[in-house]
Amino acid sequence: MPLSPALRRVGLPRSLRVCPIILSAFGLLLVAGSGSEALAQTARKPSPYENARPLRPDELATQSQEGAKRGGPAYLGQIGTQAEFQQLARVYNAGTPLEIPHVLFVIDRQRGDRIYYVDTPRYSLHENFARAHRLLPGSDRATLIAQYKDPKRRLLFGTLSWQRDLPGYTYEFWEGDQVTPALLRLTEDKLRATFYEPVRFKANSTAQEQTAQTAGLALVTQEALLREQTFLPLNTGHAQGRLRIVKSVDDTPDLAPTDILVLDEVPVAIPPVAGLVTQRPSTLLSHVNLLAKGWRIPNAYVRDAVAALRKYDGQWVELTVTSNGYQVQPIAKPEAKPEGKPNDLPKAAALPLPKPDLSVRALKPLTGMATRDSRYCGVKAANLGALKSALPPLASVPDGFCIPFAQYAAFMKQLGIPQRIAALEQRPDFARDANVRRAELAALRQDIITAPPDAALLAAWRERWQQQLKGRGVFVRSSSNSEDLPGFSGAGLYTTVPNVTQANALAQAVQTVWASVYNFEAYEARRAAGIGQDGVVMAVLVQQAAASDSSGVMITRDPFDASRRYVTYISAKRGLGIKVVEGKRQAEQLMYSTWSKAVQVLSRSAEDTQLVADAAGGVREVPIEGSRQVLNDALVARLAAVGNQIKLRLGNVDQDIEWAVQGDHIIVLQARPYIDGSR
Repeated sequence: MPLSPALRRVGLPRSLRVCPIILSAFGLLLVAGSGSEALAQTARKPSPYENARPLRPDELATQSQEGAKRGGPAYLGQIGTQAEFQQLARVYNAGTPLEIPHVLFVIDRQRGDRIYYVDTPRYSLHENFARAHRLLPGSDRATLIAQYKDPKRRLLFGTLSWQRDLPGYTYEFWEGDQVTPALLRLTEDKLRATFYEPVRFKANSTAQEQTAQTAGLALVTQEALLREQTFLPLNTGHAQGRLRIVKSVDDTPDLAPTDILVLDEVPVAIPPVAGLVTQRPSTLLSHVNLLAKGWRIPNAYVRDAVAALRKYDGQWVELTVTSNGYQVQPIAKPEAKPEGKPNDLPKAAALPLPKPDLSVRALKPLTGMATRDSRYCGVKAANLGALKSALPPLASVPDGFCIPFAQYAAFMKQLGIPQRIAALEQRPDFARDANVRRAELAALRQDIITAPPDAALLAAWRERWQQQLKGRGVFVRSSSNSEDLPGFSGAGLYTTVPNVTQANALAQAVQTVWASVYNFEAYEARRAAGIGQDGVVMAVLVQQAAASDSSGVMITRDPFDASRRYVTYISAKRGLGIKVVEGKRQAEQLMYSTWSKAVQVLSRSAEDTQLVADAAGGVREVPIEGSRQVLNDALVARLAAVGNQIKLRLGNVDQDIEWAVQGDHIIVLQARPYIDGSR
């Protein structure tokens, strides 16, 4: 079928049927190239400041000659009609939800504030027009950069765009442009005097928002445009399966790997499925979306998806999610597999697990650990140990200790768990029926949690807790050999027991984390990835609880454009970070560029409550009062610097980092390789 009715453009000539500058997650500037999926996803406009090289004089001459062939003027001094705007406009991604016509403009303050509305298909960048018309003499970068930084600059470089959902026109500057209130007011006055319709300023950074407020101008924010979005490609790809409209994953025990789910809200956890569509905005770094990337399945936010796709409920379809839209096409149901074999999706190639070192039985403090210690404590604990000494004074890692793989393996052997799993996997009903697996795994977990703890081990845990961590509240976390792997993150599959404050609760917390090896979602994810269940072992990280004013997750690059390594994406909420990775309510989302030094707000937090540690143990929910803003610009820049340091310390591989802030202090809780399964 064509694009969903919710995404169809109506009421304007084709050249002006557009979607607001909203997509991807995340950039919200104009698209920089019609053939680039990455640029379409980040929806950013080209900037001469980011351009690697200005055009040579011969290239400028060639561009001018080619532009002359298409006819029409190179620029206009005013735009008096829609037809004149269309004549000058460049339209990227025509016919998609990202279609947007826009016209570059240049204001020359040296020539009486003369404005040039540029033939934008002819001149791809402001710089090209300015040099071709001798407004920007020379070819040195300093002169060009001054047009974005200097309050006494000669030229103002802006973009004028049509926004369907306002509706109306907006004008904007590059996010790193240090436009002053006076320059912004000049631009506003000049556009109103020479453009045929009203215009509004669109701020592309928090600094530009403040500038507009100082200038007394009404503005359109990126957050406001994001709220109007109707589609967001969280993970591109295509899949075939049975489309199912599901109100609650928790209340739907018969989910199958061949299901394409249409969800009312983002679930906390989910077993492997073929594809996902949700009708509520989510956080890019929610556990479910990270799993979708690892599984390489299509995943999209579509406003009113349940209504738009209800007619396909129960049917076999092909779902395609691209950077510019989505399609749902009915297909014939595939032939059933032979009796006794599960009707699953094709299995992935077997993913080898790191071989654990079971010779190390002693508890290991984080202090002094290195990344190589993952062989007996897992990547999560080893990474934190390596960072504990490397991050100060930028940030700190809460103290803790690791219960190694060997202790888990010995306890499971004592309970006969490997034999039980082997026997279960020989049963045809266990292999074929997800409900049988769910029930048997629940019983297995319960037996592990309630088994009498080993007295010697428990005494050692308590002694270490009292001596090293002074008996303070701790988080008991997983650190298995089946998470944080290349191509398989394991995000959210295993259990964390928060804020354990009583000695008698420590053993149960450790055994709960051990038992989470057999969480249904974890087992199913490993099964789909071809991971042998008999090779999984679990270390446990017992780590001092960190009270936090705010917390969240960040990625050390633009999630939708791997070339933009200078961008950090951050999601944040108040209180403890559990609600951020759950993704049930939209977090504050920001992007910071070390290139432009700009902070772009994509959304403020939608939470009205936060989680705090309870003195009696566990966590409790309390109301949020005051501003919805979680992070200020200075803290965003500091977080980005911490992320960059972590990336450098962990092999210069992009990282998915969980963090918290207490007062003015940044705390790092986890760092794992960022897995991008887009296809």
